[in-house]
Amino acid sequence: MTQDSTSKSRQEPRDLRIGLFVTCLVDLMRPSIGFAAVKLLEDAGCRVEAPSQTCCGQPAFNSGDRATTRAIAEQVIEAFRGYDYVVAPSGSCAGMIKAHYPELFDDDPNWRPKAEELAARTYELTSFLVDVLGVTKVGAAFEGEVTYHDSCSGLRELGVKSQPRTLLSSVQGLTLVEMTDSDVCCGFGGTFAVKYGDISAAIVEAKEKNIEATGAPTLLAGDLGCLMNMAGKLTRDGKPVAVRHVAEVLAGMTDEPPIGAAKPQAAT
Repeated sequence: MTQDSTSKSRQEPRDLRIGLFVTCLVDLMRPSIGFAAVKLLEDAGCRVEAPSQTCCGQPAFNSGDRATTRAIAEQVIEAFRGYDYVVAPSGSCAGMIKAHYPELFDDDPNWRPKAEELAARTYELTSFLVDVLGVTKVGAAFEGEVTYHDSCSGLRELGVKSQPRTLLSSVQGLTLVEMTDSDVCCGFGGTFAVKYGDISAAIVEAKEKNIEATGAPTLLAGDLGCLMNMAGKLTRDGKPVAVRHVAEVLAGMTDEPPIGAAKPQAAT
């Protein structure tokens, strides 16, 4: 699984300054996704920066704590001022900023325009590459079949479905095998999985069966929360399916073990 050395040349510089919204889960659990996102954006000719940042506020928002969510949103709005675009390797976090920040400030004439302005230039990673930059090919190779899960927020709030598939179709050696109900929830849903554990477990069990039915040895998606949930179920059940974020494959950065897999022990 190596990068195609004949396809490394960058596109013409676009002189766009991108603020990368890394996301909490990527920062804490899978930094390789953030590095893959940077590579993809830089290969597309962008200048990428990751300003000091924290959570997007979605856990508080989903729990009904609007005061905390607004305080977090204000920090994010200020941190990402001045960038041409804000890009996140997560439909969930991008959806929070793009779809829900403006409604947080419905009653605030000072912050509402700022929230709307940020929302207008915020994108999920694959959507930004395809829909804004017009990227349709990446210089990566990945041997084997993969299947793809469409995360709820990216799909329903941002319309992310064809974009990752467009990019995956250019990966040398990769074959996409579509699963049944690829657009049905995996059961994570952020705080939903905590509040309604039994329901979440039943949903991810159904997802696991659909993943298995494809016969693909690798599962991809665009949201780390979904990936961790599905990887956890597959690992607990002893299923030999490698789980990765789509950005890692698109960037040709698959040296890290799959999500949920242990790192190999160093020889002594």
